[in-house]
Amino acid sequence: MPRIVLALAWIGCALMLAACGWADSRSPLPVPDFMRAKSAQAPALESEPDARSMVRDKLDSVFTAQANPQHVQVSEARHELRGLGWNACVKAELTSASGKPLGLETYRIVIENGVIIDRRRALPEDGCDMQTYQPI
Repeated sequence: MPRIVLALAWIGCALMLAACGWADSRSPLPVPDFMRAKSAQAPALESEPDARSMVRDKLDSVFTAQANPQHVQVSEARHELRGLGWNACVKAELTSASGKPLGLETYRIVIENGVIIDRRRALPEDGCDMQTYQPI
């Protein structure tokens, strides 16, 4: 007899916990609003940033001072495929820390909320070689 009571108690608890999953935003059950699951809203996309002026104003966020960037060119910003930010490509003639010329180098920058948050050397899959560039 105690086994049956214990089994029924476990089944009752499992059913009560399973019922909690029904109380979402589309549920017809009379559930208070604070218990309903909130519907996910996609954040709004920010407007296209002016990548040229951002690079011009914050050149040190893309290149170090020792690199002595010359003939800097920037592509138009493109919306990032996996996220809410923007990507742009930056080309410049650079020199190494020892003073030797490195030649034309291309970097990909990531812009979010009007700030350059990341930069790295461009890879072939970034598509920087197919972009059109304008000098800053």
